[in-house]
Amino acid sequence: MQFWFARGSEVSIREQLVTQVVLGILSDDLAPGQRLPSTRDLARRFHLHPNTVSAGYRQLERDRWVEFRRGSGVYIRAYKPDLPQTSAVALDQMIARLFRTARELGLLLPELRWRLRQWLELQPPDYFLLIEPDEELRRILTAEIANAVVFPVRSCGIEECPKMIAGIIPLLLPNRATRVRELLPAATELLTLQLRSVPASLAGYLPAPAGKLVGVASRWPEFLKVARAVLIAAGFHPDCLVLRDASESDWQRGLNETAAVVCDFLTSAKLPAGCRAIPFSLLSEPSIAELKRYEDFIRQPMESV
Repeated sequence: MQFWFARGSEVSIREQLVTQVVLGILSDDLAPGQRLPSTRDLARRFHLHPNTVSAGYRQLERDRWVEFRRGSGVYIRAYKPDLPQTSAVALDQMIARLFRTARELGLLLPELRWRLRQWLELQPPDYFLLIEPDEELRRILTAEIANAVVFPVRSCGIEECPKMIAGIIPLLLPNRATRVRELLPAATELLTLQLRSVPASLAGYLPAPAGKLVGVASRWPEFLKVARAVLIAAGFHPDCLVLRDASESDWQRGLNETAAVVCDFLTSAKLPAGCRAIPFSLLSEPSIAELKRYEDFIRQPMESV
């Protein structure tokens, strides 16, 4: 295993040694039973004080990563110590994999450190950007996202997205990914959103009540089309469905006479007083959870880490 040491760093040489050995064990670069360089060899090779190397090895022994064999040297223990799967351990394992992959690709440490420094010095994103060409669908999804997260949310069509790339977290539906990737820089990370299952969301309202009028309202034509098809398939008679395009001026007519109105998130706030709204969220719960995790990752202050 190759060792690297940075002098003048805020991280002590002893801690650099300990960390590299632990990461080597976690990534299997250091195999059970493998002998580490002697204190004298390591000190001479890297111009280190022998006491520093010895202190690092003793810490590794206390933490049960290595064992001292009298007259033979320092060896990797046969079994890794039992570690709780904390975020720190997971992060160490991720870093270990990164360094191992870099070595397999033939990258040098200065190049890796330079690229890491570039990433770490990037300005954190300022807002989520939903990239969606369908204007009505875009309005609904933007409202749902804004209702679920604290981070600012904006939206645009596909052709406008290259002009808004700075400081954003791009969001899009899976069927837009190919086109958007053609327009954005290759290294841009895209968060793909998943839509909720319509049948699963309506399961709680089935079986269909006989003879009851049910409204369906939205500005998005596809919502009206899909909702009608699913409701009919679920047993609702076509004559009992009152479809309303919320982009029309008189779309609210007759909705007070229905037992309930299936609608999107935006339309639910515009229904006539007294209507029972059944708002249907388009975004799946896993997608909402992923957005919140990303938001926490960006906004978490370093003091709390």
